[in-house]
Amino acid sequence: MIEAVITIRNAREGDAEGIADVHDAAWRDAYRGLIPGRELERMIARRGPCWWHSAILRGSRLLVLDFDETIGGYASYGRNRVASLHYGGEIFELYIKPEFQGLGFGTRLFEMARKDLAEHGYCSFLVWALADNERATQFYVKLGGRNVRQATERFGSETRARVAFAFD
Repeated sequence: MIEAVITIRNAREGDAEGIADVHDAAWRDAYRGLIPGRELERMIARRGPCWWHSAILRGSRLLVLDFDETIGGYASYGRNRVASLHYGGEIFELYIKPEFQGLGFGTRLFEMARKDLAEHGYCSFLVWALADNERATQFYVKLGGRNVRQATERFGSETRARVAFAFD
């Protein structure tokens, strides 16, 4: 019998390369065709292992989905960055490698981030998603998110709509 251990834990220094791999694969899968190609490649390139290593050393709130010592997903979160929206926390990013999607791991990662936010006094929080990213928007609605704000984000010379989902 083969057993695999799946855990969600805080990121460690040795996780930077695995997180960068998830970031690369998940962003290509989620945003190809939504974000202009050149801009997408630039955004992915900025978030290599060195960037993630630095984030871990800075003490960024960063959870990883550890699938038998392979990083299969991550969530980063902290204080809400938009002061005009009266929610304490924010999940900045939640990504699962394509081969681990659809198995409930995103929900488990979301719930762990939610729990940690609440334990640090952030009982309400936001998550932003590109409006055209149907997988993400449906995911957050299914988890109980309410659309509380729409904005735009610039990618090179193009803009895309984005949506803030609130959770209480």
